[in-house]
Amino acid sequence: QVQLVESGGGLVQPGGSPRLSCAASGSIFRIYAMGWYRQAPGKQRELVARISSGGNTNYADSVKGRFTISRDGNKNTVYLQMSSLKPEDTAVYYCNADVTNDSTGRYWGQGTQVTVSS
Repeated sequence: QVQLVESGGGLVQPGGSPRLSCAASGSIFRIYAMGWYRQAPGKQRELVARISSGGNTNYADSVKGRFTISRDGNKNTVYLQMSSLKPEDTAVYYCNADVTNDSTGRYWGQGTQVTVSS
C-alpha cells in the first residue's frame, strides 16, 4: 500500500506564494512521474503540473510562469511552488504518483484546499 499526504494549503491572499508538499510512503520500489492536479467547485479535475523521474516537467497553460513543480527523490516528495496566485486558482489540489512495487499503479493523495481570497 502507498500513501500520499499533501500539506501546505489554506487561505492565501491574491498574489501570494504558498508551497504545497506531497510525501509518498509505504510499499515503494520506485516512483516514476509525480504530479499535481486540481479540482475547482463544479469543474473537472485538471492537470496542473507533472514531473518525470528524470526531472522533465510540463504545466497547464494557466499556471506556466507562475507555478514550479519539483521533487526530492530521496524523500519521495513532490512540491508545487505557487506564485502570483489568482482567485481562479482556488481549488482542491491533489498530488499523484506512478509507483512500482509488486506492480505499477497511480496513487492519489487526499487533497488539500487552496483558497485565494482577500
